[in-house]
Amino acid sequence: MPSRKKTSLFTSAFLTCICSFVLICVVLGTQHWMSSEVRFASTNSSVTVSLTYGLFSGTCEQFVEAGLQVSEMSFQVADNLSRTTAESIVTAIIVILVLGLLSSLLSSGFTCTNAVSNPYQTFLGPIGVYTWNSLCGIFVLLAMILFPVNVEANGLSVELARGCFSFLQTHIESAHTYGYSYWIMLLIVFLNIASIVIIYFYDHARYSKKKEQERPIENAPKDVILF
Repeated sequence: MPSRKKTSLFTSAFLTCICSFVLICVVLGTQHWMSSEVRFASTNSSVTVSLTYGLFSGTCEQFVEAGLQVSEMSFQVADNLSRTTAESIVTAIIVILVLGLLSSLLSSGFTCTNAVSNPYQTFLGPIGVYTWNSLCGIFVLLAMILFPVNVEANGLSVELARGCFSFLQTHIESAHTYGYSYWIMLLIVFLNIASIVIIYFYDHARYSKKKEQERPIENAPKDVILF
């Protein structure tokens, strides 16, 4: 049976992995990645389109300079970005997050197994936990980098606004605010780091104890007098 210390540490790591898994599901399921105000020049006035969207869907509404407001409407990201570079990157982000989700699930399974069993000397032990948590953190961090690149370099918000209102002409300026769905990914990275740190403390303590037990007998203190 595993020691109480081992069980408690791996259980703590298991909880952080489960939280990471749940949060990735939240990131994929909520559509509050970005809120944008995109301004266009029209024939007689300027038009501002307000968007809130995620990886799959969003909402948009139009404001004309004269004060006229068009009612809010919903849209599908894939429909508004048909056959564009921006769509390809959005698809890549979804795939990357799904891979992160699978990595988090595997890490949860490894930590749970180690919490209720004796230490493994193979990939099923701490090495496996390090690997899957690292991969999950890398996938999520990559998604955090790709999304702003898509917004700034490929004009993601501008493309979505034009998809909502096809008559829009010259783009003037844009203002972006990242939503909670995006910032949750930063918490996921920290949770993966926390899992690795917890298991490292256990692994380091186990290694130190093993070295102590293997210390040569001649280095042991002499507590008796030989006659």
